Amino acid sequence: MRIVVDVMGGDHGCAVVIEGVKQALESNGKIAELFLVGRQEEIQAALTQTRLHDPRLKVVHASEVLTMHDKPVEGLKKKKDCSILRAVDLLRDGQADALISPGNTGGLVAAATIRLRKLDGVDRAGIATVIPTEENEFVLLDSGANVECRPLHLAHYAVLGSVYSREILGYKRPRVGILSNGTEDNKGNELTLEAFKLCKQIDLNFIGNVEGHDLFHNKVDVVICDGFVGNIVLKTIESFAK
Repeated sequence: MRIVVDVMGGDHGCAVVIEGVKQALESNGKIAELFLVGRQEEIQAALTQTRLHDPRLKVVHASEVLTMHDKPVEGLKKKKDCSILRAVDLLRDGQADALISPGNTGGLVAAATIRLRKLDGVDRAGIATVIPTEENEFVLLDSGANVECRPLHLAHYAVLGSVYSREILGYKRPRVGILSNGTEDNKGNELTLEAFKLCKQIDLNFIGNVEGHDLFHNKVDVVICDGFVGNIVLKTIESFAK
């Protein structure tokens, strides 16, 4: 397993990220290589601070950082040597298998879309968040990539989320539901009502609409919504958990 970590752009500096890298390397022998991408002098200082010395580490210098204040597409055009782009390029070129970044989420989605392209048949990338409950884990999709979606996008997310739940989380027949303001088939807005019709035509374990209070009672494994609603749900859960 080869992992690339963009260590720049986080809220607390790259030393915090590298401390997490240290813990990962110590606990997981399956990591064959780990690339640290960012400003070399800052990475070297953090490696010294955290006393991290591991032969599996490789430092890839990137002179620029896409900050949280940069607009994703514009920022990527101006900062062609930013750490997010350099990290995604390692994936594109087959040097790494997975990417982790604490940086600009929109920038990461845009960089992956531009450099890696989307799967055939998928119109828009989405952010999938795995959320644990007492009895199961559910996938929330989209968690913030697209604040405005069409019904077909939600249908795509239903397929993507179901495959992820089955292949990665191990649920044989993931229960897929659309987040709405009621479980009745006629509840929702134009987006969810049309997406409901599309999902009924797909070979999925589609259970229909689910409400907010269904999420933590083991009633659904994949929750579909647009990125506007999904991001609010995600941040509400994060705040409530704290």
